[in-house]
Amino acid sequence: MTKRIDTYPDLTDPRVAAPFFSTWRVGTPERQRQAVEAIAHAWQSRPWPADTLLGYHVYTGLDGSTLLHYSQWASEQDYEAFVKVHRQERVDEIDTAVPGIERLGLGRFRRYRSLGQDGRGGRVPGCVVVVDVHFEGPDPDRQRAWVDAVADALAHDPEPAPGGVAAHFHLSTDGTRVLDYAEWESADAHADALAAPGEGVGSPTDRWRRVRDWPGRRSSTVGRYEHALGLVPG
Repeated sequence: MTKRIDTYPDLTDPRVAAPFFSTWRVGTPERQRQAVEAIAHAWQSRPWPADTLLGYHVYTGLDGSTLLHYSQWASEQDYEAFVKVHRQERVDEIDTAVPGIERLGLGRFRRYRSLGQDGRGGRVPGCVVVVDVHFEGPDPDRQRAWVDAVADALAHDPEPAPGGVAAHFHLSTDGTRVLDYAEWESADAHADALAAPGEGVGSPTDRWRRVRDWPGRRSSTVGRYEHALGLVPG
């Protein structure tokens, strides 16, 4: 049985050894809504595919065009088994309901560390900001060092953004990307942080400049999302 929920996922669940992120481009807010409902129907009309899938969550991009997908697997092998048996029938149903979806690729990650999770103080995220950082070539040591530098900059920030709730840093298994799934109280809180003095979120300090000028850091993208659909075993 498949159960639909409205709550944001727990990214620190220790059972999740293989988190996956992907993005779809659907084009318009109306097609975003149609795609979310098509996904819900395709999954809720079928049995939950595997005990090792702990949750599947879909987010609507505030750009009015994209969907973010986050799935929580116990291992990559369990995901591959799902692909062989269960994935295509769901894809076919969704594509029939909403033709022309552009799937922009699946990213395989491991969560490296989370910041702020223990200090939420009961705050609930109302927006997720995904920062996807690309580096020049695979280098797992560089991935970890860059995240540690971000943590150091945050810890010593003289005026941290008040709307930030938590940040969950994921390292791509190919060694070339870091994905920060950052929880914010609201999209406006993130916009206010960007509007503050400095170059993006973070005060104009030497530590933040070191993060932004990190050797081998090639590019980064930022997307704001709201949770639209959660699916878990019922």
